Amino acid sequence: MVSKKPEHWLLLERIVRFGETDAAGVVHFHNVLRWCHEAWEESLEGYGLNSSDVFPTGIQQVESLEIALPVVHCEADFRLPIKAGDHLEIILLPEKIDMTGFQVHAKFQRGKKNVAFGLIRHLAINARTRERCLLPEKIDLWIEASSLKLGPRPL
Repeated sequence: MVSKKPEHWLLLERIVRFGETDAAGVVHFHNVLRWCHEAWEESLEGYGLNSSDVFPTGIQQVESLEIALPVVHCEADFRLPIKAGDHLEIILLPEKIDMTGFQVHAKFQRGKKNVAFGLIRHLAINARTRERCLLPEKIDLWIEASSLKLGPRPL
């Protein structure tokens, strides 16, 4: 579970759980990518967007979906071992690639040391034709707000 730091919607925290580690006692690699996506979801909510506005739930929402944002690329780099019980800060840096795509960089820190980096790239597509289209306005505004250094702080 990712928790939002109260002072900003692009800074999140999490505690590494035992079930997220492997037999060597370090985090299993896929969890960093999962945490990247969860942090993105939490950030959208912290900014003021409802998850249901971005991620369809249920048959009715899927059928009425106009724009989908599939992941088209992801990567993770590990700098130091991450172990159960570690308190991590996740710093998100959204970046618009063009009018149809964006990526979210995630920096994972323990204390002030970088322990991992993640990246998830999304592309906006028309849900019916599966062709590229413009990013949804709400996502475009989220990216724009995030570029204001650390973005506006919630009230």
